[in-house]
Amino acid sequence: MRLFGLQTCDTCRKARKALESTGNTVEFIDVRAAPLNAETRQRFLAAFGEALINRRSTTWKTLSDDEKAMPPLDLLAHHPTVMKRPVIETEHDLNLGWDAKVQAALLP
Repeated sequence: MRLFGLQTCDTCRKARKALESTGNTVEFIDVRAAPLNAETRQRFLAAFGEALINRRSTTWKTLSDDEKAMPPLDLLAHHPTVMKRPVIETEHDLNLGWDAKVQAALLP
């Protein structure tokens, strides 16, 4: 299982801790330290659409109007922290966020 997010994100830390406490091996990818490649950005955008862009994030609020108007793939390439977090990749699925639905799907 791979968890894409930010090392400093409380939600990412909670998700990682919960997943590991149930015996899952979690590979953590900090998108600030290791930005997503074009293929991964495209795959995530295909799976989640516009929901992948976190329009309530601090990063989003600091963007110019021109940056906010960028295509999502370009925006994520230039500002990886605008991605909603976490994205959790399992052998068969991609999950976005850490809400009750995602927890029910991934935790026993």
